[in-house]
Amino acid sequence: MKPSVNIIWFRRDLRLKDNAALYHALQSGVPVLPIFIFDTTILDQLPDRADKRVAFIHAAIAEMQTELVALGSTLQVFHGKPLEVFTQLVQSYHVQTVFTNHDYEPYAQERDNAIADLLTHAGVGFETYKDQVIFEKEEVTKDDGKPYTVFTPYSRKWKAKLTPDFLKPYPTEKYVDAFYKQAPIAIPSLASMNFKEVNMEFPSKQLNEEIVRKYSQNRDFPALENGTSKMGVHLRFGTVSIRALATIAAGLNETYLNELIWREFYQMILWHFPKVGKGHAFKAEYEKIKWRNNEEEFQKWCDGKTGYPIVDAGMRELNATGFMHNRVRMIVASFLTKHLLIDWRWGEAYFANKLLDFDLSANNGGWQWAASSGCDAAPYFRVFNPYLQTEKFDKELKYIKKWVPEFQEFNYPQPIVVHEVARKRVLETYAAALKPV
Repeated sequence: MKPSVNIIWFRRDLRLKDNAALYHALQSGVPVLPIFIFDTTILDQLPDRADKRVAFIHAAIAEMQTELVALGSTLQVFHGKPLEVFTQLVQSYHVQTVFTNHDYEPYAQERDNAIADLLTHAGVGFETYKDQVIFEKEEVTKDDGKPYTVFTPYSRKWKAKLTPDFLKPYPTEKYVDAFYKQAPIAIPSLASMNFKEVNMEFPSKQLNEEIVRKYSQNRDFPALENGTSKMGVHLRFGTVSIRALATIAAGLNETYLNELIWREFYQMILWHFPKVGKGHAFKAEYEKIKWRNNEEEFQKWCDGKTGYPIVDAGMRELNATGFMHNRVRMIVASFLTKHLLIDWRWGEAYFANKLLDFDLSANNGGWQWAASSGCDAAPYFRVFNPYLQTEKFDKELKYIKKWVPEFQEFNYPQPIVVHEVARKRVLETYAAALKPV
């Protein structure tokens, strides 16, 4: 006779503590079988076999496995396509309901709809919950019910709507006896999935409150080791709770809280305007821009060899660590789109492959902001001057010296383009594309 279980399907919520779907599953009155799927639909598209994100996920589920084994349970980890995995699960168990948390990206929507259909035909329930944001979908809209497309009024409404109830943690620890009891099942190794081990130390998931407290004055200076919290990767994969972070931020620093709200703003934009997640400009008229798309110059940008030290430092930091300071992200994105007139989608795709904290909505929002094609974006005539940005945010050149030690040597490349010439060129190109017909 097949065991009766409910399933908790972990995705972007790799933690046992304060997890909405897990809380509801554990209270369901049926033993809860925890699963994770290394989705080959996603993994097969990754160009780098030493992908830092796959290694991060692997480390996170190993940590969860340790906790589950201590509770007499185990995480069942699969490597394959979700439809095939669930077909197998409903054959092996008498599954009553599958619990999971919402995911708002276009592929995730298609995947979840297909899984819901499969489960419905098998007589299995499919329950999903809000977990990775404080407010989702239509929860923060204009008075007429339409979505905001400008951040400041959205953030005001977001803060006005925030009550302690929205930040209350889900007390999963009270119900851990409800996990399905079975002997530990080994997690597939990275090598078995054709990935390599990554020798790096991931950012701590313990939020340093002193960083949050001083965030407003320190966040723009990339040379400061502790100027930013580096929580992006933990929010991306749900190894920390957004409710816990927002609670700390709301009490300590509004600027830090605003960064969390920006994340939700872009999630909301992706939900209401899914075209942005499929390679389309938010502002349709920006599709008319005639990009130069010089492949040689793009490669120099990727390699950190543009001759602009602040740009090169950012790209080298990204290539080496999977991280880039947020101020520098704006500088390098502006440089690619405005100085080199290379389509923002090229930069978006490069970041998508390299960033440890890659998140479709935020990455797209940031790139479209830089290219001026997004919602609430920088106006097209705003072109970051890399020299002035260096003067303001890396005056002592500490960040540049760390990543581009040869910047004053003869072997450092000449600037790929002259700032004044590039600025004139981009303004003319954008103006020509955007002029009324």
